[in-house]
Amino acid sequence: MDNLNINKHISAQYNAELESVRNQVLTMGGLVEKQLVDAIKAMNKGDAELAQTVIDNDQKVNAMEVSIDEACTQIIAKRQPTASDLRLIIAIIRTVSELERIGDEADKICRTALEKFSNQHQTLLVSLESLGHHTIQMLHDVLDVLARLDLEQGIQVYREDKKVDREYEGVVRQLMTYMMEDPRTIPNVMTGMFCARAIERIGDRVQNICEFVFYLVKGKDFRHVDGESLEKLLSDVTPPAKK
Repeated sequence: MDNLNINKHISAQYNAELESVRNQVLTMGGLVEKQLVDAIKAMNKGDAELAQTVIDNDQKVNAMEVSIDEACTQIIAKRQPTASDLRLIIAIIRTVSELERIGDEADKICRTALEKFSNQHQTLLVSLESLGHHTIQMLHDVLDVLARLDLEQGIQVYREDKKVDREYEGVVRQLMTYMMEDPRTIPNVMTGMFCARAIERIGDRVQNICEFVFYLVKGKDFRHVDGESLEKLLSDVTPPAKK
């Protein structure tokens, strides 16, 4: 986050506090990414032990959110940050909230995965695994965006959510087909629906984190902007193409 000149302050302690919360949010992001990877693996393999490990570790994610929030509150109270420093603290608070919710989705996937799919639904599991890996890559990439404040990559990750949505719709159609062809599959279909929805929501959360990075760097609020207006704002952020 050198772009924000974190080391510009006269107070070395202030610099250290900002750097500390920055490192903490990236550490939390790494833990949440591992939670998601393990959740998708547990779902696909029917690994009850791994699923339980993810469920148990969700408390660590929650504790990190609380710790980072407290650190940010202390900085606001003691330092009364302004301009880019205040945007940094606000972006971090919002980001850790989204990361905690991604952790919750991983927890939901694991609790659902404990209801094992039958061997007749391997095609369904492959589709869910593919959707899961797509969101894992999005989360990995957005953490890289957050670390380097790379707006160009951030825009690519932001737009990737449309692909996740299309993939999710395809999974839903597949699930509905299973259900209509054989009503006995309804329990498994409902389990699949729940997992697919949780995975799709992770893509939305990643997109939210992209918006916080845009706000942090550019000072513009990208939330609740649709259609042509959003494309205009994104084009304003995108660097000019190299000739």
